[in-house]
Amino acid sequence: MLATTECIHLLDHTDELAKMIIDSEQMVNYIENKRKLKQNKEAQALIKQFEIKKEQYEDVQRFGRYHPDFSQITKEMRMVKREVDMHEAVAQFKVAERDLQALLDDISEKIAHSISKQIIVPRDGALFTDSGCGCGSGGGCGCKAS
Repeated sequence: MLATTECIHLLDHTDELAKMIIDSEQMVNYIENKRKLKQNKEAQALIKQFEIKKEQYEDVQRFGRYHPDFSQITKEMRMVKREVDMHEAVAQFKVAERDLQALLDDISEKIAHSISKQIIVPRDGALFTDSGCGCGSGGGCGCKAS
């Protein structure tokens, strides 16, 4: 019975935390920038162009530099990607996305470290970013060498 009551309290706190995240400035900013990106016809056209070029690039990658169009497709892919990344709506969305991810990373880290400082928490999409694992590569792998 005690375990069931504790689980109910834990789930209630989880719901409260989820609501706080949903109501956060980072989440509101993320949703707004996502809406703006989806409504921006120029950005959507660039994204579509990028997706087409990406398919061509993936086809060429199967053969690598031996494919006759390897250099041309690779160059075009980089140019289109840069154009997409430089578009204001895309850039604003990516900033909002990073801000939201940072919030979620901070929350995950606080929860994990409240249990044990030894728990490894992935940050910014990379495992060991702030873990202090000391793999011996001098931090080259993305870990913080201790």
